[in-house]
Amino acid sequence: MIQIFGTKKCSDTRKAERYFKERGIKYQFIDMKEKGMSRGEFNSVIQSAGGIDEIINENAKDKQTLTLMRYLSESDRTEKLFENQQLIRTPIVRSGKKSCVGYCSDVWKNYIE
Repeated sequence: MIQIFGTKKCSDTRKAERYFKERGIKYQFIDMKEKGMSRGEFNSVIQSAGGIDEIINENAKDKQTLTLMRYLSESDRTEKLFENQQLIRTPIVRSGKKSCVGYCSDVWKNYIE
């Protein structure tokens, strides 16, 4: 089952939804403004994305928290990001243990084959 974590306002999230709709692939949309990721999902995404820096949205509105995170240890940064999931780049598309962050249609092809 494909999961798309994102927000309704994010254009790349809408593109991801359209990508799977056009191919007739069922997916589950999780609105990160309402629900967010569980601890297990969050850790899995960090691991498959290649680390916490790969999933942080440097253009997020909360500049104060972004600045603070630069001065935290790795474990504290991870905890702060889990608590402030609005700082995560979207969409996050998951299929089993695999996931990618951002618009990655070339990677998604492998999820549906």
